[in-house]
Amino acid sequence: MQSLPALLDARLRALTGVDPEMRPATKPQFGHFQSNVALRLAKQQGRPPREVAADLVAQLDVEDLCEPLEIAGPGFINFRMRSDVLARAVSSLLEDPNDGLNPARFPQRVVIDYSAPNVAKQMHVGHLRTTIIGDCFNRVLSALGNTVIAQNHIGDWGTQFGMLIEEVLDEGLDVRTLTLADADALYKRAAAKFKSDEEFAARARARVATFQGGDEESLAIWRGLVDISKPAFNVAYERLNVLLTDDDIAGESTYNDDLPVLVKELEDSGVAVVDNGALCVFVDGFDAPLIVRKSDGGYGYATTDLAAIRRRVRELHADRIIYVTDARQAGHFAQVFAAARKAGFLPDDVVAQHVGYGMVLGRDGKPFKTRDGSAATLESLLDAAEEQAAPNIALAAIKYADLSNGLQKDYTFDAERMVQTTGDTGPYLQYAHARVSQILRKAEAEDIHFGAVTVLADPVEQQLALLLSRFGEVVDDVAQNLTPHKLCGYLYDLAGSLASFYEACPVLKLEGDVRASRLALCEATRRVLAAGLSLLGIDAPARM
Repeated sequence: MQSLPALLDARLRALTGVDPEMRPATKPQFGHFQSNVALRLAKQQGRPPREVAADLVAQLDVEDLCEPLEIAGPGFINFRMRSDVLARAVSSLLEDPNDGLNPARFPQRVVIDYSAPNVAKQMHVGHLRTTIIGDCFNRVLSALGNTVIAQNHIGDWGTQFGMLIEEVLDEGLDVRTLTLADADALYKRAAAKFKSDEEFAARARARVATFQGGDEESLAIWRGLVDISKPAFNVAYERLNVLLTDDDIAGESTYNDDLPVLVKELEDSGVAVVDNGALCVFVDGFDAPLIVRKSDGGYGYATTDLAAIRRRVRELHADRIIYVTDARQAGHFAQVFAAARKAGFLPDDVVAQHVGYGMVLGRDGKPFKTRDGSAATLESLLDAAEEQAAPNIALAAIKYADLSNGLQKDYTFDAERMVQTTGDTGPYLQYAHARVSQILRKAEAEDIHFGAVTVLADPVEQQLALLLSRFGEVVDDVAQNLTPHKLCGYLYDLAGSLASFYEACPVLKLEGDVRASRLALCEATRRVLAAGLSLLGIDAPARM
């Protein structure tokens, strides 16, 4: 369903040839929407703005959508939607199985790279944001008809396994008996020994080559560490209510065989050249080259990231690739994307985007840490929230706090504040959904039924209807610009408009067409709240 302001925008744009900058009216007496297009055209034409506005009003054909247009102040054009148009727009939400979403005209294959925990280490606070944000993108883009391919690029390869395997052998451990917490403790012991014991460090470095060369004893230990990590990751994903499964795992190890092939391709094409013993790709605009093979013959993250892009384009046939990582990696991905385009791995018609996110802070305004100064585990954060509220309420609090601000901003993890059912919180939206569900339950119990929205006489009803009509437009914006905070803001405004509707407009106390119409408005609001919360990965309870 195309939103009403979008319809007005299209007609005014066709008439003027410029962006009309349609905006919600600042005050009810100015109608529902305003445009300042006449003021901007007046400067170009050297005419009085009100004169230009009068000409536009005379020529603009919107009688099927609006009441007679008005000119206000220096030349603003005010638009007030006809109540029957608003009523039809809301009633369509009761017929549309997608609750007002606009399916993509040209569906894409979208690869989203997110979560990416490390094998043998517990998920920590840093994995909270990437997982929640990536899951939201997955839900939104899928809902609009795109084919979404989630890629969980877990850290299951590389130099850290040299010291892990060596420590397992030194301690005589059977890794199959370990939990992920045990493996995490093992990692910390190995890392400490690597720093303090040069003999161990030398053996660990040598073990990397042995392990990556196919040594079966080393590979058996590595497989054991992977096998105890995956189930623990899945427990966290289930607790977070995200869509990731084992089918989405594409760890670093899966690209291992591609790396020498990729490097040869870069070298043969001349895109990569040797510099100080290392094979490098020089990209305009960056001070240092991208190293794709180190001087000792090893490969780094940049090589694996190039291999991932190459496979995602050539084998997964991606039209759009989205990476959700810490904002501090923005420079790395900008250079990787540029190198991939130079190499031909990333064609011009494939979009590549890095979505960076800020840090999770404690109440002290510093990065969230445990008492011993280490990064807080994901499990401990969820536990802290669940000490304040039921699991589904706690999860709503966490996800909304994460998504409701601009993603690159840091946010404070304050479980006590986040679980409140008042203010700009996830539980407040859940409460709004539960409250409107209660009205509908009472109506059903009294055998009172709704049909279509037919009466929108009260300005408060009209405002609620206007917001409902914008749902598809807001979700389109999130899909295009990857801005989930706009969906959060929209749902918060919708919940506030619903509260105003409760105060001003009785529902069950009335009879006849007005009652049936207001019940239909309640049902449309319930559907949009539920659909919007679902896109955020948040439960929409019928009772609270």
